[in-house]
Amino acid sequence: MSTLERTEFAVRPSALGDAGRPIRIRANFFEITRLPDINVYHYDVTITKDVPPVVNRRIFTQMLNLFGRSDFEGTKPVFDGRKNMFAARALPFESKTFEISLPDEQPRGGAGRQPDVFKVKIKKAAEINLEELHRFLNGQSSLTANCLTAIMALDVLIRHKPALLYSTVNRSFFTPDGASPLSGGIQVWNGFYQSARPAVGKMLINLDVAATTYYQSGSLLELAVKFLNKRSIDDFRQGFTDRDRDRLEKFLRGLLIRVIHRGDVKRKFKISKLTVTPASRTTFMRDDVKTDVATYFNEVYGRRLSFPFMPCVVTGREVYLPMEICSVIEGQRNIKKLNEKQTADMIKFTCQPPHIRANKIKDGLKLLSFQDNEYMRDFGLRVSTEMIEIQARILPPPNISYHPSSRQANFTPVDGAWNLRDKKVATGATLGSWGVLIFAQEREVPPPQVEGFIRELIVTCIDTGMNIVNKRPPLMYANPEGDIEGSLKTMWLRAGNAVKSQPQLLLCILPNKGVPLYAEIKRVSDTVIGIPTQCIQMSHTRVPKKQYCANVCLKMNVKLGGMNSFLSPQQTPFLAQKPTILFGADVSHPRPGDTTRPSIASLVGSMDSKAARYAATVRVQTAKTETIADLGGMVVELLRTFYQTCGQKPERILFYRDGVSEGQFAEVLRSEVSSVRAACRNLDANYNPTITFVVVQKRHHARFFPMRREEGDRVGNCMPGTVVDKGIVHPTEFDFYLQSHAGLQGTSRPTHYHVLLDENEFSANVLQDFTYKLCHLYARCTRSVSVVPPAYYAHLVAIRARFHSRGEHWSDTEGSEVSERAVDESSYLAVKPELLRVMYFM
Repeated sequence: MSTLERTEFAVRPSALGDAGRPIRIRANFFEITRLPDINVYHYDVTITKDVPPVVNRRIFTQMLNLFGRSDFEGTKPVFDGRKNMFAARALPFESKTFEISLPDEQPRGGAGRQPDVFKVKIKKAAEINLEELHRFLNGQSSLTANCLTAIMALDVLIRHKPALLYSTVNRSFFTPDGASPLSGGIQVWNGFYQSARPAVGKMLINLDVAATTYYQSGSLLELAVKFLNKRSIDDFRQGFTDRDRDRLEKFLRGLLIRVIHRGDVKRKFKISKLTVTPASRTTFMRDDVKTDVATYFNEVYGRRLSFPFMPCVVTGREVYLPMEICSVIEGQRNIKKLNEKQTADMIKFTCQPPHIRANKIKDGLKLLSFQDNEYMRDFGLRVSTEMIEIQARILPPPNISYHPSSRQANFTPVDGAWNLRDKKVATGATLGSWGVLIFAQEREVPPPQVEGFIRELIVTCIDTGMNIVNKRPPLMYANPEGDIEGSLKTMWLRAGNAVKSQPQLLLCILPNKGVPLYAEIKRVSDTVIGIPTQCIQMSHTRVPKKQYCANVCLKMNVKLGGMNSFLSPQQTPFLAQKPTILFGADVSHPRPGDTTRPSIASLVGSMDSKAARYAATVRVQTAKTETIADLGGMVVELLRTFYQTCGQKPERILFYRDGVSEGQFAEVLRSEVSSVRAACRNLDANYNPTITFVVVQKRHHARFFPMRREEGDRVGNCMPGTVVDKGIVHPTEFDFYLQSHAGLQGTSRPTHYHVLLDENEFSANVLQDFTYKLCHLYARCTRSVSVVPPAYYAHLVAIRARFHSRGEHWSDTEGSEVSERAVDESSYLAVKPELLRVMYFM
């Protein structure tokens, strides 16, 4: 093994980080205290017919019930519900096929038919020596395919029993105990996430709380009433509108139901659609005679329908079932997008302070009851019942600089937050030509109200260091449901004519928080007119607040090319010593189930030695591709802009890449670093800057809890600047967790930074400290943020680009959903070149 490269990624520097104040914390990881040195046997499982994992598991359990003693010799193998089975001892066969039928499964085709028979073929695939995993954990060998399979086996082992008992989604399982209703017939279920994770010298189980939404079970009629937001079923007696029917059909499509009118017959049906007519007028041929559904149920089952005015559900081969005889089966997950109210309620349900989250994790540990798990016992695995304690450090905050004429030009923030009192922005932009467009009627927002708000905004902007030349910008009212593009173009002309110069900014006052109007304003301003816009909620104009105006001023200043704050060169030598560019990149994908929309790749690059100003570029690419297809072209664009802005080429590149999972590290490193190098050669054959490539991950389940109350903040979270590079990190690679922000509510989530390539030879201290300091330079607020700004900005750019499609139809009613019409790549318009050099996306 000594000849093997231990890892293809950057190795952790020999000296661990030691900057900052040491602190002991707990993290939601539980140590596997006994990881035996046995061989684990891997088997391929093929089940025919093709059924979902939940049914596969029932088939597997039935197989063990029938053949466990004879063919499996009492071994307790574990199964992932799809293809993989692992056993602690070799089975007495290399390959065998079993025939299994499920005793309680309803036969397809109804009574009198035989239950389905499933063929289960089990074939030996490999033998895994856990000694290899031990060597990897101790840094003595690389992460081989064998090690990966061993970790997968542990993952399957800890998930096997919960998957038999509870509703399972990927690595999480959920229980209806303590479910909380949301509006619209949806409820939130509590659950727990668990995953086997390698760490330095040991394996850990990462256990966290989880939550997801399920359909309310029971009466289908009651579900329909709740979804359509009616008081009772009687509200439908006046008639069931086409719009209600279409919305309800979309919501119910694919849902499994049982019928309640046939006693013990528990047959399942899947809803495919709703009838256009009510049950009393939905007809079909019965014995060559036309009859309606209501009459049929009365004659055949002696059941007079109570709600014949409701449509029927249609299942299978055009079977019509009145809604009142249908019951929704429990445990069906809702994967449709939540609306605004449901999202707000979901956040309330899941937002728990650290001490409550820690207690819930302990409840999850009791529920899992590892010590009583017969499968884990069979493998000889033992798990600690206490959260792991680790050594962390709290890094000192930087000294932040504003304009020298400020009364408080330099200061050190306390607890990750500060305000603009006594401070002027470092470089104030000049605003001479602008206009105010009010998307409302005059009676809703009278001109004096708008003028009062504009006066307060101008005063605040001037106090904050901007130069507002035109203090009476022209006002114009427009119909929020009319020709938005025409209104913006007219206002642009008026603003230019008012002071006989090119308009710099349009201030738009919006009547609501809805997506359609905002999306159209940004599409037109970013891609048609080429001018920054600043949107304001109408409610804020009634009583203008200084704090709100100051936040708006921060956004306006950077949109116009200004700089809000910076760090002195002494604090950021990596930026100051040589010309350096920071890149941030992200890929935004359409939501699950959306097959019509492309993915959007974004890249931002810093344009000065203070990493305060950024330029951006965007590409639309094939849906669900994680690597950035035209990264080379995007890098060339930003390197050229850097050269035109700074007059020199960057000698160093620090690349923060958002949105990559561990399984994609190798592919992203191979593809994207090559693209960056090719882009540099494209500009100059001899141009070869040093590159450090860091993946930024927010989607993980690591959480930190201070061990002593006085060492946390007022909510009970760890303090901003908490960094962890021991105990729970990778056995050999260069990664760390950094909680750089002060949590406002709930349990803070640290960000995980994983260095894949490091030609700039960062020490642990320097990269951790530099990343934390950057988190204080996010331009649109006076707080340190949770993600390093280049990655944060790239994320904002990608989100904004979603609004740039001509073919998109946004809707508020379904929770900011988009229509089902196909939106291809060609419908996305390019951002105007003049905007790409300023931070238009703020």
